Amino acid sequence: MNLKGKVAVVTGGGRDIGRAVCVKLAKEGAKVVVNYFDSEGDRDATMNAIKAVGGEAIAVYADVTKQEDIDNMVAKTKEVFGDKVDILVNVAGGLFARKTIEEVDENFYNLVMNVNFKSTVFVTQAFKPLMSKGASIVNFASQAGRDGGGPGSGLYAASKGAISTYTRSLAKEFGPQGIRINAVCPGMIATKFHDDFTKDQVRINVANATPLRREGSAEEVADLVAYLASDESSFLTGNNVDINGGLAFS
Repeated sequence: MNLKGKVAVVTGGGRDIGRAVCVKLAKEGAKVVVNYFDSEGDRDATMNAIKAVGGEAIAVYADVTKQEDIDNMVAKTKEVFGDKVDILVNVAGGLFARKTIEEVDENFYNLVMNVNFKSTVFVTQAFKPLMSKGASIVNFASQAGRDGGGPGSGLYAASKGAISTYTRSLAKEFGPQGIRINAVCPGMIATKFHDDFTKDQVRINVANATPLRREGSAEEVADLVAYLASDESSFLTGNNVDINGGLAFS
């Protein structure tokens, strides 16, 4: 998966899967735009990890739910790496809290849907003019988008289901221009996401129910993203690719 000479933009690149994706793409030779939002410490850790593998990257702050910030990220990308983007990975997202339907209010609805789905729509829209034949977009859906998710994650699951459907739609729209777009659907991955929102016993139960009897790693997800971003997957588009250790099948 030689990505030498390619420019990649990764939203939510500060930690966990986003960081692993940034490091993997940089290791394969891509110049990486690392989008971060809430932590300069996480940003620095990602940049140091990229440096350790000999990669080249810039870090750009942006709240990817805000058009002004997205536009600034596009401008910074063009300023440093030029007018062509080869790879876009929309990782930014979150669960924020587990809430039943009775507990959901309009502010929480907007938060979840905006961070997960709106960001994917408008970041893709903003970077699309810089992408041409051979470019690849990788979105982040989820196993939750297939099965409805765990207790209190209905809005999160719905937002990820929207990403899955939108990915298929854009594959038809972008395909004639030679631009591919796929989504990955992670299951139980050992990240801060589950440290914060999933009970230890639930994680153990899920791992034991998985044919491979374990959680996945951020690096394993990043490997899949790199494949979908590379020319090695040149006839794949419109796919939602499961990575869950066999727990659920398409």
